[in-house]
Amino acid sequence: MTVASPHNHAVVSGVALTKVYRRGREEVRALDGASFAIGRGEFVAIVGPSGAGKTTLLQLIGCMDAPSGGTLHLDGRAIHELTEWERTKVRREQIGFVFQHFSLLPTLTVAENVALPALFARREAAARVDELLEKVGLWHRRMHRPHELSGGEMQRAALARALINQPQILLADEPTGNLDSATGETVIALFRKLHAEGASLVVVTHNAALAAAAQRQIELRDGRIADG
Repeated sequence: MTVASPHNHAVVSGVALTKVYRRGREEVRALDGASFAIGRGEFVAIVGPSGAGKTTLLQLIGCMDAPSGGTLHLDGRAIHELTEWERTKVRREQIGFVFQHFSLLPTLTVAENVALPALFARREAAARVDELLEKVGLWHRRMHRPHELSGGEMQRAALARALINQPQILLADEPTGNLDSATGETVIALFRKLHAEGASLVVVTHNAALAAAAQRQIELRDGRIADG
């Protein structure tokens, strides 16, 4: 059974979150009354079958979309009340993202890719870039470009980039989806290390090993959070 953390200690919480998409005359309820809380420093895996609403929930938490109904709070702030511009600012300054397809810019070096979010936020990042590349084991690759890296190295670079602005919460959508099992284990080990250091982590995954590494799982079925 999924046990929610107390909302007053949550880094992110939602109450009766709903997301409805319209395709012509058809109405699709991608998320249907989801309530949850994720504690500060907690490592949570969002699991469930394809089409259950996992990525939709992650997009709402990550301020990439607005809910159709319900309330959403991030670090005590009412995200559901923000304008699109305000959500963009929160997304840039308080949230880190790791995607399945890495999303590294091919013309930039590893160090430049990692520094990019700090550049957008107008923050000095040189020392932080070196610190993070050491953390993920890529300092020796800092001047290489993405096409010169393995899949695991690209995902580790993407993870360093996600951490550059010291986000309140790190979100990952299928971060091991494009990796073989051995390489995936390296990425899972990094998530475990970040959690041990106090990071707040939310991952959407079909990878049983990654889900098992989390403190707890939130299971979605047909847009709703399963009770167990």
